[in-house]
Amino acid sequence: MLKAVMTLYRHRSLCLVTLFLFFPIFLSGCAIVNVPLFPSEQALQERVVEGKGNNKILLMDISGFISEEERNTSVGLREGISVVSEVKEALKKAESDDAIRGLILRINSPGGTVTASDIIHHELKLFKEKTGARITACLMDVGASGGYYVATAADEIIAHPTTITGSIGVITLRFNVEGLLSRIGIKEETVKSGDKKDIWSPFRPSTPEERKIMQTIIDSLHQRFIGIVTDGRKSLTRKDVEKLADGRIYTSDQALEAGLIDRVGYLDDAVKRIKQLAGIENASVITYYRPGSYKGSVYSALPKAPPNIINLISINGQGLITPPGVHFMYLWVP
Repeated sequence: MLKAVMTLYRHRSLCLVTLFLFFPIFLSGCAIVNVPLFPSEQALQERVVEGKGNNKILLMDISGFISEEERNTSVGLREGISVVSEVKEALKKAESDDAIRGLILRINSPGGTVTASDIIHHELKLFKEKTGARITACLMDVGASGGYYVATAADEIIAHPTTITGSIGVITLRFNVEGLLSRIGIKEETVKSGDKKDIWSPFRPSTPEERKIMQTIIDSLHQRFIGIVTDGRKSLTRKDVEKLADGRIYTSDQALEAGLIDRVGYLDDAVKRIKQLAGIENASVITYYRPGSYKGSVYSALPKAPPNIINLISINGQGLITPPGVHFMYLWVP
C-alpha cells in the first residue's frame, strides 16, 4: 500500500514539473482563443433559395411585433436586433447590389408601435426611390394594422387565402390598478409640476379632459394611417378608406373585394408577380441570413404566427408586450 502511494506521489510531482517547464512555451507559442459565452450578432450574408439568373429578387421577412426595441433571443439572456434595425440593415445591403430588381416582403405581423411601423414604411419608400426596384408584399397568417401599414409601401399586395388583414386604426392600452393596490394596502403618491403631468397613469382614473387629450392624439395618428393607405392604394379614395378604417379585420377575400389588396395567392405567386413587375423572366430569389440559421427554400424559417394572448404581467412573449409606459400602437389586439 505504501509503495503504491509513493508511486502516485512521484507521478504527480513529475506532472507538476512538466507543467512548470512547458508553461512559458504554451504562452509564447500558442494562440489564445476567446470563446464568448453568447456570441454577438453577425453581419447578414446572402443565400440563393430558389431560381437562377443574374437578376436577383430579395425575400425579406417582417414578422412579430414591430418595434424599435431589441428582441430577446430564444434563451432570453441577451438582446437581439430589433425589427426596425434588421429591416434597415437588409435594405442598406440591398441598395449596394445593382442585380436586385425586386423585393418581396413576407409579412406576418399584427402590427406594432406607430413610430416603428412608420419608419419601416418610410425606409421602403426610400429604397424604391434609390434603386427603382419593385416591391410586392405577401401577407401570411396575419398582416394587420402596422403590418398592413408597412405593406402599403409595396407596388402590389398579395394575401394568402387564409390571411387576416385590415385593423386600420390606433390603440393605446392602460390598466387602472388603483382598486387592486388599495385592497392589498398599497398607496401611490405622486409629486408633479402640473395636474396633467401624470396623464394616463395606471394608479388613478383618467379625467374627462385627459381622455379628450388622448383621443385627440389617437385621432391624429389615425388620420395619418388613413392617408398612408390612401396614398398606397390608388384605387381607393380617402372616403373609401375612412369607411374601411374602423378597426375591423378582414379575410383575404373581403380585403380583395374592398380594394385593400390586389390579389389572393401564395408566395410562389408573389415571386411570379414581382418578375412581371420588374420586367424579367429569370431571377435568383435570395434572402439575407445570419450564420447558423437555415435557409433552404422560400418557406425556410417561416415566421411563426403571433400569439393571440396578451400577458398582463409584462412577460414578453414574441414581443407583444411593450415596455412600461404609454405607447401608441398600430396593433391588432384581440
